[in-house]
Amino acid sequence: MSEIIKPIAEWFAAIVEALGVCIITAFALHTLIFAAIRLLKQDKTETIFSKVRQRLGRGILLGLEFLVAADIIHTVAVELTFKTVGTLAIIVLIRTFLSFTLEVELTGRWPWQEKR
Repeated sequence: MSEIIKPIAEWFAAIVEALGVCIITAFALHTLIFAAIRLLKQDKTETIFSKVRQRLGRGILLGLEFLVAADIIHTVAVELTFKTVGTLAIIVLIRTFLSFTLEVELTGRWPWQEKR
C-alpha cells in the first residue's frame, strides 16, 4: 500500500508547492501592474506604496500557507523520519514567524488582537 501512496503524495506535494510559488508570482506581477497603472494615473505615491505592500504581503502570506502545506504533505506521507520531522518543525516555525510578522506589517496588529 505504501508503494502506491508514496508517489501520489510526492505528486500532490509538488503540485501544492508549485501552486504556492505560482500564487506568490501572480500576486507580485498583479501588484506591479497595479502600481504602474496607479503611477500613470498620477495617484499619491504614499497611497500607491501602502497598497502595493498590502497586496504583495497578502500574496506572500497565501503562498506561504501553500508552501507549508506542501512541506507537511511531503514529510508526513513521503519521508517520515526524525530528521525530516525536525526539519519540518523548523520550516514551519520560520514560516509561521514570517506569517505573523507580515500580518503585523499589513494590519498593524497581531492576529489574535481585536480589530481596531
